[in-house]
Amino acid sequence: MTEETNKNGPDAAAHEAEVSATTEGQVADESEASAEQLLDPVEALQAENADLRDRFLRLAAEMDNLRRRTDREIKDAKSYAVTGFARDMLSVSDNLRRAIETLPDEARAAADATWTALIEGVEMTERGMLATLERHGVRKIEAEGQKFDPNFHQAMFEVPNPNVANNTVVQVVQAGYAIGERVLRPAMVGVAKGGPKTETAAEDATKA
Repeated sequence: MTEETNKNGPDAAAHEAEVSATTEGQVADESEASAEQLLDPVEALQAENADLRDRFLRLAAEMDNLRRRTDREIKDAKSYAVTGFARDMLSVSDNLRRAIETLPDEARAAADATWTALIEGVEMTERGMLATLERHGVRKIEAEGQKFDPNFHQAMFEVPNPNVANNTVVQVVQAGYAIGERVLRPAMVGVAKGGPKTETAAEDATKA
């Protein structure tokens, strides 16, 4: 065979077909690689966007919790800033009340104008002090006639009384006070014993 025959014969055609197939395969591989290169950045950006969104939501939630906690702490600081001072002033108020109560009614009725003015001045001082404390959030705990509550009352003694529901406060030895939601000083009280059970106690006994 001549060289020309070798070039243009069946072998040449097969060779060309093989080269063509190889070239097409390479082109297909390059196309797939190009597509993967185009998809990878998009997926990466989507993942990064999702991560940033998650971080943002977490940060927003933390900031909201911080704001609420800060607002609560500021409110508590304003409400309870005078707690120590108010507790000391209650001692002064107690002394004023003792001074008033030491004077018998007969002596008060027979007092001259000077003594009457002095007594009224002490009473006005006591009322003014309690009113000032109330303006700053300090309120008196109403205990007499209420069911005994260890959160607000301190039992000093028991009073036998069959006509009053058991565990009812029947006497207040020293007034109690609260500031905001906190007890500044519990009320010292006498509690009824021996009377009928309160509704709550009766319900508890029935359930038991």
